Amino acid sequence: MEGLEVLPVRGIGDVTAGDDLAALITTAAPWLRDGDVLVVTSKIVSKAEGRLVDVPADGPEREAARQEILAGETRRVVARRGPTAIVQTHHGFVMAAAGIDASNVDKTHLVLLPADPDASARALRAALAERGLRVGVIVSDTMGRAWRLGLTDVALGAAGIAPLRDHKGEIDPYGNELQLTEMAVIDELAAAGELVKGKCDGVPVAVVRGYPGAGEAETPGATLLLRDAASDMFSLGTAEARAEGLRAAATLPDSQGAWDVDAVRRALATVEGLVTATVTAEGVWLAPVRESPEGWVALGADAHRVRAALAAEGLPSSIRMRDHKVLVTFA
Repeated sequence: MEGLEVLPVRGIGDVTAGDDLAALITTAAPWLRDGDVLVVTSKIVSKAEGRLVDVPADGPEREAARQEILAGETRRVVARRGPTAIVQTHHGFVMAAAGIDASNVDKTHLVLLPADPDASARALRAALAERGLRVGVIVSDTMGRAWRLGLTDVALGAAGIAPLRDHKGEIDPYGNELQLTEMAVIDELAAAGELVKGKCDGVPVAVVRGYPGAGEAETPGATLLLRDAASDMFSLGTAEARAEGLRAAATLPDSQGAWDVDAVRRALATVEGLVTATVTAEGVWLAPVRESPEGWVALGADAHRVRAALAAEGLPSSIRMRDHKVLVTFA
C-alpha cells in the first residue's frame, strides 16, 4: 500500500427522512471513483431512515423521555456512574447512552442509531453500484474507549471492505511468526475519516482513497468485530461486577473438587482477622466463639465468609457439622 488520502465530502446539507443518500453523496462528490471507501456518519443514515423520536424541547419532561427511550434501546446496562450509562444496545454495541444523540438535530428530536447498520451500509453500497461505483462503505459513530481518554469514530456497519486484516502466520522482520495480530481495519478507517469530518463542520461523509481491495467483493459486516460474552473479560463495570459477585456469593451451591494449597492460603488471607480457622487435610475447621444462639449465628456467618473467599479463588466447597464445629471441605 503506497499511501492513503482522506478527503471530506462537503455540501451534502441537512438530511431528512426518505432522502436518497447515494444521490446526495454523488452530487456532492462527483469525483468519487472505484476503490474508494466512504465513511458515512451514522447520524445521516439514521435521519434518512427516519430513526428520530419526538421529545420535549426542555425541562424534566425531556429528561424523562430520554430515559424512556434509552431503556427501549438497551439490552443490558454495563455500567452506570451518575447521569452516564454505558449500555449494550440491541445491536450488541457497548457505548454511552445507546448512541442516542441530541447534536445536529432540532431540540424536539433525538436521533437513534440505525436499526441495522450493516444492512444500511449494504444498501448504500448497492445504490452506489447502480450509479456505476464500486466502493466500500463504513457507517461510523463516535465511541469512548476503556482505559483511554478521548473519543474516536468506530465502524457500526460496513460493506464492500473486509472488517479485519489478519496477520496471523505472517513473519515479522525478526523472523517471529505472528500469532494473535488482527487489525480492526474498518475502525481505523472510520477514525481516519473523522479527522476531516469534525462535529461542527457539517461534513458527514469522508472518503478514504488508496486502501487496497475496497469495493471489490461482498464481505462480512461490522458485527464481525463484536466480542461475544464468552470472550469478553470486561463485560461489566466495576460496581456492577462487584454486585454480581455478591449475588453469586449469596447463592453458593455445595460442590466438590480439588483444592490448590496456594489458593486456599490466599482465600484465608482474605478473611484473616474475621474468622478463626484451622486447616487440616479434610478442609477448614471453624469453631464457635461461644456456644449460644448468637455464637452459632456467628459461626454460620464465618463459614459463609470462608466459602465466599474460596469461591473467589475458583475453589468449590461444601459444609459439614461435626462435634459442634463446622468443616468447610472440598469433598
